[in-house]
Amino acid sequence: MVVTDANFKKEVLQTDKTVLVDFWASWCMPCKILSPIIDKIAEDYKDRLKVCKLNIEDSPRTASAYGIMSMPTVAVFKEGKILTTASGTLTKEEIESKFKPHL
Repeated sequence: MVVTDANFKKEVLQTDKTVLVDFWASWCMPCKILSPIIDKIAEDYKDRLKVCKLNIEDSPRTASAYGIMSMPTVAVFKEGKILTTASGTLTKEEIESKFKPHL
């Protein structure tokens, strides 16, 4: 699911599921490498985890509000709060370790 400044509150902060947000940019090569991993996680955990992608170029207010400075960054949200973040080209296992304790 694509989220933006306009729908971030509704889709991420007001949902009852744990949410993984991929903060990315079109110019970011590591983001392109990470994208298929995020897609695989979305498929593998579709019943328990909401996976969203936010393009920081299109939605700079949200990225700024959460202090997102490095691309790519994944962040885990639950009950309207950010729980953890990780930046860089991560493996599927490294990303899973961030959200699995919160499912």
